[in-house]
Amino acid sequence: MMSDRPTIFALSSGRPPAAIAVIRVSGPNARVAVEKLTGRVPEPRRAALVRVCDPATGEAIDEALALWFPAPRSETGEDIAELQLHGGHAVVAGVLDALGKIEGCRLAEPGEFTRRAFENGHLDLTAVEGLADLIAAETPAQRRQAFRQLKGLIGDRAEAWRRRLIEALALVEARIDFSDEADVPEDLIGPALIAAQQLRDEIAAILADGRRGERLRDGLVVAIAGPPNAGKSTLFNRLARREAAIVSPYAGTTRDIIEVHLDLDGFPVTLLDTAGIHESDEPIEQEGVRRARERAAVADLVLWVTDVSAGGAAKEPVRAAAIWSVQNKIDLASSDLAGGYTRPNARLGSNEYSFTSSISAAAGIGVDSLIMALTTYAGTYFSAAESGIVTRARHRLALEETVAALDRALTRGAKAGGHEELIAEELRAAATTLGRLTGRVDVEDILDVIFRDFCIGK
Repeated sequence: MMSDRPTIFALSSGRPPAAIAVIRVSGPNARVAVEKLTGRVPEPRRAALVRVCDPATGEAIDEALALWFPAPRSETGEDIAELQLHGGHAVVAGVLDALGKIEGCRLAEPGEFTRRAFENGHLDLTAVEGLADLIAAETPAQRRQAFRQLKGLIGDRAEAWRRRLIEALALVEARIDFSDEADVPEDLIGPALIAAQQLRDEIAAILADGRRGERLRDGLVVAIAGPPNAGKSTLFNRLARREAAIVSPYAGTTRDIIEVHLDLDGFPVTLLDTAGIHESDEPIEQEGVRRARERAAVADLVLWVTDVSAGGAAKEPVRAAAIWSVQNKIDLASSDLAGGYTRPNARLGSNEYSFTSSISAAAGIGVDSLIMALTTYAGTYFSAAESGIVTRARHRLALEETVAALDRALTRGAKAGGHEELIAEELRAAATTLGRLTGRVDVEDILDVIFRDFCIGK
């Protein structure tokens, strides 16, 4: 740890006013800061009741609990002081202002506390990402996955893989460097290649998971699409349980994509309302239709809504992973339709209707059945997601590159003529890639991207 690096501070709890506000200070001047504000330093890891005063004027700001966590046994690996104050605006502002006047102290940037924990070896990069996902989790399933990631779901395994690769690499390099030594066995390449093959198969099996972890982290994307005036926005509002989209009898009201996030029995769902899909000469409508088709094409499920009262049974001009037919406005139709659905056991993921639902979004008829069907679909979609290990595209890319390097090593090992140096180089590349996964080597280019979405104080 560098003694000349700035000491950072920030409000680490929610915005005031609140019952309690937590302000954290981390860095080489944390001890000085807590002494100046409270007159003493509490015993390590024991809360103490203190009076917090402005060092410049001596004016009392608040009575609070103070805690002291000396390095390296702290969250960031540095000296940390924590003040638990009353959560009023004036109290928080007064303490932050007083800290800002202490030499060597400055307000923390977003994610800076966590970044220092990473830099000091208290978290690896996958745990940092797990922490970010835990903060962003909207459903219990996402929370459980993020917590496992924070506690080493993929990071611990990647480090174990890297150690096995280094052991295999050591065998090959021993063969290269000490081939003339009498006590070095002749066949060291064979055991190294066996270890590489086992590792390659193990990682490849994890990659063949249907992207379950990424799917759970991102959520199921459901797009509501259909021709104009079919009741798409009314259904969107009914499913969102609020007036999220403007509803109008005029065609073309929805021009851009509107989205809300839902929790369906613990499963994350992103619901999209799209523009009516039809031919138009109006440029803005054309752009809305283009965006609607584009989002529908990449959605996990499309609810194709038609107006049965107007004889709406047009073939949908979109393609998607799965499409459900939602026949809307049955309360206005002359036929004897009832809310519900058919063909509920159709294969998920086909481009044909999984089922047909008859509803009235305006009257609420059949909507509960549609929600139950969506919940069942989400449950099936995420059925194995929580057992997924790979949760981000970065993880998948790193593991794919590791498998590719191992494949090259195995291919070279299968050729006659001795390729020890090339085998060693490929094993070294595989180990380096796993090191990038956990943040051990060469990750400066991605650190800013990872930490920029953290909140200040974390």
